[in-house]
Amino acid sequence: MQSSNVDKTVKVGIAQMDIVKTPNTIRTSGLGSCVGVVLYDETKNIAGLVHVMLPDSSLARKESINVAKFADTGIEELIQRLKREGAHPFRLKAKIAGGAQMFKFTSDKNSMRIGPRNVEAVKNMLKKNGISIVAEDTGGNSGRTIEFDPATSKLSIRTVNQGVTEI
Repeated sequence: MQSSNVDKTVKVGIAQMDIVKTPNTIRTSGLGSCVGVVLYDETKNIAGLVHVMLPDSSLARKESINVAKFADTGIEELIQRLKREGAHPFRLKAKIAGGAQMFKFTSDKNSMRIGPRNVEAVKNMLKKNGISIVAEDTGGNSGRTIEFDPATSKLSIRTVNQGVTEI
């Protein structure tokens, strides 16, 4: 028997962000070298997710940028949106996943290491904002899909060819 109050899963695309409150969950897929950053306030049962593609907005090639695409601008914007919805910045915690090295390169060029650079940029931005990372599942060379439930603060991670884990 289904309840009339249907819970829904909000889907966040690549280089997008959104916010949910209990009883809804939030999900993103296609996390290869991208990093999914979940920020949440347990006392308010609210969470936000940004799907970060690149480490730094200085890499943008045009005037009007998509803030969700970059670690520096995406995390800042997500914090502001959560605050507007009633989250307290000092209570925000983070869980992150992704940042895989999806391809093998023969060169040691740093520009090709997008996954590790994304993870490093995300961690730097969280540290700058005083937000602790409670759990992470980063690196490797497999894609991931993540789903966060603000009611339980659990992040479910489905990794290609490795099944599902919860952090």
